[in-house]
Amino acid sequence: MPAADGRIHLADPLSLTDLRHAATPVSVVVDAAVRDRVRRGRDFLGAVLAEPERPVYGATTGFGALVGFAGREELADQCDNTLAHLGAGQGPDLSPDIGRAALLVRAWSLAQGASGVSAHVVDGLAAMFATAFVPAIPRYGSVGASGDLIPLAYATQALRGRGEAYLDGRRMPAAEALRLAGLTPLELDGRDALALVNGTSLTTAATGLALVRVRAAHRAIQSLTCLLADLLGCDPGFLDARLFAAYGHPGAADVAEGMRKMLAGTTPSGTRALQEPYSIRCAPQLLGAAEDALRYVDGVVAADLGSVSDNPLFFPDDDVVVHGGNFFGQPAAFAADVLAMVTAQLGNLAERQLDLLVDPARNGGLPPMLAAGPGQQHGLQGVQLATTAFVAEIRRAALPAGMQSLPTNLHNQDVVPFGTQAALRAYDMAALLELLCGSLALGLRQAAHVGARRPTAAGCAALLDALADAIAPVDPDRPLDDDVRRAAALVTAPGFGPATTVRHRGGRAPRGAGS
Repeated sequence: MPAADGRIHLADPLSLTDLRHAATPVSVVVDAAVRDRVRRGRDFLGAVLAEPERPVYGATTGFGALVGFAGREELADQCDNTLAHLGAGQGPDLSPDIGRAALLVRAWSLAQGASGVSAHVVDGLAAMFATAFVPAIPRYGSVGASGDLIPLAYATQALRGRGEAYLDGRRMPAAEALRLAGLTPLELDGRDALALVNGTSLTTAATGLALVRVRAAHRAIQSLTCLLADLLGCDPGFLDARLFAAYGHPGAADVAEGMRKMLAGTTPSGTRALQEPYSIRCAPQLLGAAEDALRYVDGVVAADLGSVSDNPLFFPDDDVVVHGGNFFGQPAAFAADVLAMVTAQLGNLAERQLDLLVDPARNGGLPPMLAAGPGQQHGLQGVQLATTAFVAEIRRAALPAGMQSLPTNLHNQDVVPFGTQAALRAYDMAALLELLCGSLALGLRQAAHVGARRPTAAGCAALLDALADAIAPVDPDRPLDDDVRRAAALVTAPGFGPATTVRHRGGRAPRGAGS
């Protein structure tokens, strides 16, 4: 995470917190040690290029399937040879936070000194982060195999003053945005340009940002499930520690422990059935399985944030240039697909809990749709309809992308991971999951208004009070779109609600995973 001085040092490991901070102006520091290793890598490249018998992909050759042909003789001219043909993206621009996070990941990879880039490239990227400059990057075009070539090419061109960019939220020619931001257009040669595009930094960034949001929603649903159980007067026996010791799954045991803490002091109403519906009784098992899966994603994202993603890589100490496939985004593709599956099941749980809450046959006798005056008012009826649509959209998007390989590039790229699609889809799904959390939170707040009991656990009472302070009761009817968004922002905010200690067994928690 950012150092104590509030800056991001490229000499330090990157964290998910760093990705979030990159969305707005932040100081990114190129330490002396970083500059030294970047220069050593650059000097080594120069020595290698001075030996005609040592070809270097992208510096002396064409690109992709055209590697068997010579590139342009002038290194500066080779930059355009790299970037021009990649201007083939389409679709709407990516969210600014993804674009800036992707460039932070790219800067960190280049700062390791194994890419042979010019030192001023890393300095130029660092300078950009101190401003509000955002490259305009089209969504569609990457297969996440030779890196995120097309989207990163648009980002690189914008840094050169070509194409389009945003400054303070306004889209304009990139050259104008650079000028207004006080930035100098980057001057690149062929190796610089290739190193900027030949990595899966956008895939890593989008997966990481999606993970942050899904983890926040996961924590929110744990708290909201506890509040639901307390409002309805459920017996907390479904969280008994002996059950989870027998169950044997570490994520479930840890989630149940956190939920027991939040429900400490609750008093069952004695009016509920012996066994609650699965959306309550099996919630810790579902949330625990999600926790175990999210720990896998944590590990992949942490590894990607510490990964040099490029081709070729330069190792001056060994006098070696290694051509390989470190730009192949399969790990993040699988992780983003897992994230999508987790999101779909968490969203389904939140929707089912809201459905239970608005149903007088299952909600302990509260009015249908939690309407303050059924018939004259309609309570959560519109919100419940919308949650059905959100879940349907999430399910439609949850088809795994990381195994949808299609050959391309004259069969040079004969297998591809489609990690970019997986990551961007997971990011979009996370936004819908947040709205499902907000919808459930709004329903719980309304339930208290229309007759549910006052929570008997201190943690649940505090959560309800926070919701009541932020959101007025639905009485009379009003449009609730803004209320859902406000509730979502509240319950998914960092640090919101009673803390749940989750032990990451078998390894430490990834940096910034809980932020």
